[in-house]
Amino acid sequence: MHPFVKVMRTYCIDYTNSHDQSLYDEIMEPDYVVHISGFDLRRDEGYKAAVSHIFRQSPGLGLVVHELLLNGDRLCMRFSEHAAMPTERGPRLACWQGIGLYKWNGRRLTENYVEQDYLAVREQLTSGVPAVLEPPHIDPWVTTQPVASDPASEAIVRDQLLAGGLVDVSDLIDSPEVTVDDAFSVGSRVPFHITIRGAYRGDLDGVPASHHGTLVALQVAGIADVVDAAATCSRAVVATMSIVSQLTGAAAL
Repeated sequence: MHPFVKVMRTYCIDYTNSHDQSLYDEIMEPDYVVHISGFDLRRDEGYKAAVSHIFRQSPGLGLVVHELLLNGDRLCMRFSEHAAMPTERGPRLACWQGIGLYKWNGRRLTENYVEQDYLAVREQLTSGVPAVLEPPHIDPWVTTQPVASDPASEAIVRDQLLAGGLVDVSDLIDSPEVTVDDAFSVGSRVPFHITIRGAYRGDLDGVPASHHGTLVALQVAGIADVVDAAATCSRAVVATMSIVSQLTGAAAL
């Protein structure tokens, strides 16, 4: 098992699924920071408290891994979380997808650009109908091996993202401007995290039309695949709930 994967196995099974917050020093550096939905949560200054809140709120919350991408220095995890969440009508089931881009220093995690589909959570809790949970990877721990990075593939994806390609948010934002927050390659596969800024033009539930034209920022984590010098986005998690939060004050996480 690759050492980075071993750290992630502890992160997923012993920390997240076991709700064991005594493991922070084992798997995360003290200055570990999580970038999510426009927030920068440092390990001891926001992140711990946020995790404690979700563990109290949903004591059965769990995580399943769908895919790990590893080049040795960087790792991307595509996952789902699932739980019974509290509502005014009692606990309701929900599951939602996420993509995280992890950095480490050879021993512990140092940084993570991650997004989770919290709008999907809200929709499921409102309707009372949970989404279908994608089956987990049978064994991502033993089977994930490093694949050398491909700078050419990364450059193609970065160029297309900066040009407004790969991720279409035209139903939400006018005249989008893209910042690439993080990207790396695992062979011809390129995980990325971007922030898209522009004027709101969407029709999101609970957001009055009077907010049209208001400047907002939208975060996206995704995975692009490059074939014959052409890139496509195969997976993306769009933090749409962050727009709802910016315009209405609703909780983004």
